[in-house]
Amino acid sequence: MGKQDYQPQPSVNDDSRPPEEVLNAVIQEVEAFHRNFRDRLSQDVLRLQQDKDRLIADIENLQRQHQELQSQKSQTLSERDLAQQRVWLKQLAQILANNLQRELIARINQIRVESDQPLLSGEDTPMLSGSSEAPADLAPQELEAVLEGSLNQTFHGLQQELNSYHSDLSERLSNMQTLEQQVETLLETVVNRLRQQLNPTEELTPDSSRVLPPESGDKSELKITHKPKPPQAPNAPSSVQVGLFLALMSALVLSLFNVCLRILLKTSDTPKVMFGLFEVDGVITPGLGNSLLILLLRMIVVMLLMPFLATFLYPAVWSDIRRFFNSGDSKLMATVIGSGFFLFLSQVCIYIAIGEIPTGIAITIFFVYPIITVLASWGLFGDRPSLIRIGAMFTILIGGILSLPNFFGGAAGNTEIGVLAALGAGIAFAGYVLLTQIAAGKLHPIPFSLVNFASIFVFCSLSLMLLPDNLGLEVNPDLWNPIIIGGAILGVLTLLSYLLNNFAIRSAGAALASIIGTSGPALTALLAFLIIGEALSFKQISGMGLVIIGVGSMSVERMLLAKRKT
Repeated sequence: MGKQDYQPQPSVNDDSRPPEEVLNAVIQEVEAFHRNFRDRLSQDVLRLQQDKDRLIADIENLQRQHQELQSQKSQTLSERDLAQQRVWLKQLAQILANNLQRELIARINQIRVESDQPLLSGEDTPMLSGSSEAPADLAPQELEAVLEGSLNQTFHGLQQELNSYHSDLSERLSNMQTLEQQVETLLETVVNRLRQQLNPTEELTPDSSRVLPPESGDKSELKITHKPKPPQAPNAPSSVQVGLFLALMSALVLSLFNVCLRILLKTSDTPKVMFGLFEVDGVITPGLGNSLLILLLRMIVVMLLMPFLATFLYPAVWSDIRRFFNSGDSKLMATVIGSGFFLFLSQVCIYIAIGEIPTGIAITIFFVYPIITVLASWGLFGDRPSLIRIGAMFTILIGGILSLPNFFGGAAGNTEIGVLAALGAGIAFAGYVLLTQIAAGKLHPIPFSLVNFASIFVFCSLSLMLLPDNLGLEVNPDLWNPIIIGGAILGVLTLLSYLLNNFAIRSAGAALASIIGTSGPALTALLAFLIIGEALSFKQISGMGLVIIGVGSMSVERMLLAKRKT
């Protein structure tokens, strides 16, 4: 099989088709070729394995027969059997003597022809012709020993040939399995590269509206030659500027989402003052049951609108989801659903944290998740952190400590629960990031996000049904309308942030968009100060700045590593 057999068939689609459809078609053809080739290799390996098993069974059968012959030899023979053996031995000796006589006469005649002497006949060799009676005087034990030696020699020769064939077969099986693994790695790398060309990797945010680039780079040595870009490339300066603006707007909308959640929650007995002009009181108290309710209302809006948005952004979303559920890959399914579960836990915890401590502080503490991600990637994937990452981790840790609220005489609310909930949200989000890295390249980011949203909706519904009464809902029946409206607003802001971030990544790239996304704590604190008058101390602002610097330095390092590999 030559090198061309590993390449996908050239596309025959019309040049007028969009590049996304062409790349999708190429990906599907490569995956189909991958499956067919793997099936053929599996069939060959199975057939060779069956041949191997059959040969082993034959060898064992021959060994068993040999053992039976040896055991029969050791048994005492009866007089009748002994007489029968003597008759057989005499006949065998007579046949051997006659054959030997004919061969000897033929050889002597050949010599006489060469020396011009008269030829011999059978009568001229009475000694050989009468040799048929000679074996009668031989001992049967001697003839039996000769026959046994000949049989043993033949059997050992056959066994050596079978062992040689068995070794060769095992070596061929091992080579075919190695070849199959190499081909699978090659095809998966090609598919991943094509998908990266089709849709760049997105960056993760607390609401799963972005996909995080893997911490560990692609170690494959496969090189793909790219065609030179046209003069007006997507990453032209104007396009990058638009992408950065969209990324900033996405971070701003996400920060507005956090502030709206703070407004929706009743955090104190005194109403909040909006823009310093009018008062607005919260409509639902913070807590586990009420946080689940808000999340459920938000996800209802998301699940109603996300299918249309996903189809608009990625037309092949439904075929990818259908192929995902029909693949039978239980490991991939568990990874995707597990990432949705960790994202669900992160959302519930951050809702509780925002209800107990200032919004900017809760988001700042949440942003310690890169420390957990780096350490877990080192332990799970062997991605040893660089000096820049180590320095960034210490910077984030110091900033998180400085940004902690005052536990004594601080703002209204249970400060301890708020800090622990924010830390829990960061830890759960780190688990989501790690599972997303494991599933990277196996499912497109948009269907991946759609499955995540659906998982959150299911987990939230089940949690509300199974929640104990003492942790359940505490809602004023007269306030259901503002609660539903508030949940709808949160859902719309979620999808708006997702849409802006997706277009930002397409225009500026995932690395630059992720750098802008690190401004989330600062934007949240700024909007909270402007809208509801939440002020922070100088120490907390300094800690927030250190966290932003630490997270931003990690994003810059990832961008430089990606450019270096490119």
